[in-house]
Amino acid sequence: MRFQFRFLISIGSILVLNQCNPSYDPGTTEHIFKVTSQVNDERLLTADETPGDWLSYGRNYFEDRFSPLQQITIANIDRLGLAWSLNLGIKGALEATPLVVDGIMYVTGSWSEVFAIDARKGELLWKFDPKVPRIIGFKACCGSVNRGVALYRGMVYVGALDGRLIAIDAASGKLKWETITVDTTANYTITGAPRVVAGNVIIGNGGAEYGVRGYVSGYDAMTGEQKWRTYTVPGDPDLPFESKAMEEAAATWTGEWWKYGGGGTVWDAMAYDPDLDLLYVGVGNGSPWPRVYRSPEGGDNLYLSSILALDPQNGEIVWYYQTTPGDNWDYTATQHMILADLNIEGQKKKVIMQAPKNGFFYVLDRTNGDFISAESYVYVNWASGIDQQTGRPIENEWSRYETKDVQIFPSNVGGHNWQPMAYNPETGFVYIPSLDRSMVFGLDPDWKFDDGFGGVNWGTNRTAPNPEREVLEDASSPQPDPQGRLVAWDPINQKEAWSVAYHENWWNSGVLTTSGGLVFQGLCDGSFIAYDAKNGNKVWEINLRTGIMGSPVSFEIDGIQYISVAVGWGAWAGNGYQFTEYSYPGTVYTFTLGKNTPIPDYPMPDSTPRNLADFEFEADEEMLARGMTLYEKYCNHCHWDVARETVGVVPDLGYINQGTYNSFEAIVLEGLRSPNGMPNFKDLLTKEDVAEIKNYILASTYSRRIENE
Repeated sequence: MRFQFRFLISIGSILVLNQCNPSYDPGTTEHIFKVTSQVNDERLLTADETPGDWLSYGRNYFEDRFSPLQQITIANIDRLGLAWSLNLGIKGALEATPLVVDGIMYVTGSWSEVFAIDARKGELLWKFDPKVPRIIGFKACCGSVNRGVALYRGMVYVGALDGRLIAIDAASGKLKWETITVDTTANYTITGAPRVVAGNVIIGNGGAEYGVRGYVSGYDAMTGEQKWRTYTVPGDPDLPFESKAMEEAAATWTGEWWKYGGGGTVWDAMAYDPDLDLLYVGVGNGSPWPRVYRSPEGGDNLYLSSILALDPQNGEIVWYYQTTPGDNWDYTATQHMILADLNIEGQKKKVIMQAPKNGFFYVLDRTNGDFISAESYVYVNWASGIDQQTGRPIENEWSRYETKDVQIFPSNVGGHNWQPMAYNPETGFVYIPSLDRSMVFGLDPDWKFDDGFGGVNWGTNRTAPNPEREVLEDASSPQPDPQGRLVAWDPINQKEAWSVAYHENWWNSGVLTTSGGLVFQGLCDGSFIAYDAKNGNKVWEINLRTGIMGSPVSFEIDGIQYISVAVGWGAWAGNGYQFTEYSYPGTVYTFTLGKNTPIPDYPMPDSTPRNLADFEFEADEEMLARGMTLYEKYCNHCHWDVARETVGVVPDLGYINQGTYNSFEAIVLEGLRSPNGMPNFKDLLTKEDVAEIKNYILASTYSRRIENE
C-alpha cells in the first residue's frame, strides 16, 4: 500500500498526518478543526513548504500566486477535465480567491456569504450568511462583491460589506466574534480579503468616492480587539494628528480637504515580508477626483495612490512611495502587489512589484521604498514617462483637464484593476490582467460635495464631455482599440514578453501560474483558458457558461493536483444585449487530469438582442433635470450612464422591458428585487422621485435611438 504524508508544522512540534489511516475521515467537524487549527503563524510563514494548500489570498505572504505543483503540464493538459462543480445557490458577481487547506475549501460569494466545501467531493459542509442589509449595497461603488477570507488557528475571517470584521469557527461555520471596523453613519464598505500577520487580522475598507477618510486596521485574531489603526490621509488640522506621519502629510494638502473625507481607502492589496517584518498596503484615490476641488492650491496629497510599508505590530508607517502624486484620475495604488528577489544589474534585490491603475509597472526596493524602475505596461498619455531620478511621473501639461475636457489613457478603470496578477520565478514573468481603455475627463462645473447617504463625489464629467468645453482628443498613433489583455511582463528589463488581446472581453479574471508551465485566466464570456507561460500560446479552453471574475487556484489532495475557480457574473449589459444574469448561479468548478464530468446544464442567460426602451412619457426640462440629478445620485454608480451605451455587471436601464417598466416603482420602493441585490429606496425616494427618474431614463433612451438612426 502506498502511503502519503503531509507534514503540518506547528510551533514547537511537527505533526504527521497519515492521509490513508482508516480512521481519517475528511470533511468531518473533527477533521476540519484539526487541520485548520494548525494554520498558525508558522504555517503561514512557511506556506511554500506545503504547496498542496492555498493558505492565504495570494497563496503565500509574497502574494506571487505561483503554484509549485507540476502534475498538470503543457504535455498533458489535454487530459484536464471537470472533476466536480458545486452550485452555491447564490446570485451576483463572484470575485473571490478560494482558500484550501488539506482538502477543505473556503470561498465567499456576493453579500459576504462564506462557504466551506469538501474539495474531495465538491460537497457543501456549511454556509455562513452575515445577513448584510441589502440597502448597504447602495454604498458600494462596484456591487455587493467579496474577494475572499483569511484562515488562522481554527477560524475563518471575512470582511462584510457593511463594515464588520467577522470570525467564524472553521469547523462548524458558527460565529465566534464580530466587530464594527467603520463609522456606520458614513459611506464605508468592505470588499477585500483580510490578511493575518503576526496574530493580527488586517483589514481596510472602500468608499473613497462617497466622502470618507481611508485607513487600515489590525485586530487581535483571537478576540477581535483593535490593536492599531493607521490613517492614510490627514484629518482636520485643528484637531490633534493621530501620528507624526499625518502631521507631515497635512503639509501636502491645501484648502479644507477634510470636509470631503479625502479618500485614500485601503480596499484591496497587501503583502508581507517576514524577514523585514514589513506589511505593505496599497492606498486608493482622492475624493473628489480633481485635486483642484479637494486641495485647490495643489500638493502631492499624501498618502493617496501610494504603497505604504507598515510595522505590523503597531501600524506605524516605515516608508512610502507615491505612484501618482496629487491623484486626479482615480489612479489607485490598491492593485495587487508581489514581493520577489530579482537579480538587477548583477545584484540581488528585494523588490516589490505593482501595476497600479496609472499604467506604469513599478519595481521598488522593498527594504526602503527606493525607486528602481518603471515603464508603461499599457498605452498611457497622461504622462510621458517616469523620471528615473525622482521616480515621479512626467505629466503632460493638459492632463489635469482644468481648462479642457481631455481623453485620457488609461481610463478611471485603470490599466489594471483589482484582478490579481501572478509571478512565475521559472519564466521570470509577471502576468498582468490589463486594460486598454480611455475616458474623457473634465471638471464638473456644477459639482458640490454631497455627504448624504450614497452621495457620490467624483467631481468630473464622468458620464459625457461638457458640451460647452473643447475636448482634447488623443490623436497619437498607434492608439489601441478598447480591449483587455493578458500581458506577460519582464520586470527586470521592464518590457512586454508576450500578450493576448481580448477585444470583446475586456473585463476578466485574476491569474494563476504554475510550475507546470501554465497560466490560467477566465474571461467575461465564460471562457476558462490555459496558456503556455513562456510564449502565450493557448493550450486548453473550456466554457463555463457565465462570466468569470474570481481568481483560479491550484491545490493537491491525496497526491492529485486540482485547478479550481469560482464563477458568477451579475449581468452582462451592452451592445444591445441584456443578459439576464440571475438564472445562472454562482458556482465553483474544479478540474483535474483524467476527469470529464459534464458542465451543468444551467439555463443560459438570454442573449437575444434587445431594443432600446420606447415608452411614452411626459416631462418638461425642469422635471428631466431633477430626474437626471436623482438618477446620477441613486442609480448611476451601479447602472452607469443611461444616456449612452454601457458595459457592466448590472443591467443597462436603456433596455428596460415592459415588465420591468411596469414594476419600476415596486422595484425601487418596495424591494421587489432585493434578493438580487437591488436596494430598497423607500426611505430615500418618493413616488414622484421615482417617476422623474423613469422619465429621465426614457428621455435618454429616446436620444440614443435618434443617434442610432
